[in-house]
This record gives sequence, structure tokens and C-alpha cells, in this order.
Amino acid sequence: MGVTEDLADALARDTIAAMDKLKDENLITQVAKQLAATSTTAEEAYMTSIRVRLAERRARLYLKKRVADFAAGKSQDTQD
Repeated sequence: MGVTEDLADALARDTIAAMDKLKDENLITQVAKQLAATSTTAEEAYMTSIRVRLAERRARLYLKKRVADFAAGKSQDTQD
């Protein structure tokens, strides 16, 4: 990645961690607004990293649940 993507991704990781700790989902938007005020390019890279990281988190939780359900003997027919 380039410097913009690297910095935006690091900020995205830190923001997600802070969001979890503070239990404040608005933090992502607030940080994005700060970025957009000075660099729309950085804001776009940040939001892309946020979306990718949160999507991966949701998919990983789903996968973990499916494996746990299988291990517990639950049928796939009852899954989403």
C-alpha cells in the first residue's frame, strides 16, 4: 500500500478499537469528518478500511458461529 492507505488503515484499526472500548459507533463518522476537512483522499481510504475491517469482523463471527453450531450437532438447515 501507499502512505495514504497505510496511514488510513492504521487510523481505521485504532478507531475501531476505540469505538469498541467507548461503545460509540458515531466515533467512526466523527473521525471521518476530521479527515474530510483536510483530505478527502485520506477520508476515502479510511472509510474503505473501516468498511473492509468491519465486514471481515462480521464474516469471521458468522464463520465461528457456524463451526460452533456444527460441533454442537446443529443442522445447517436452521442457519441463516
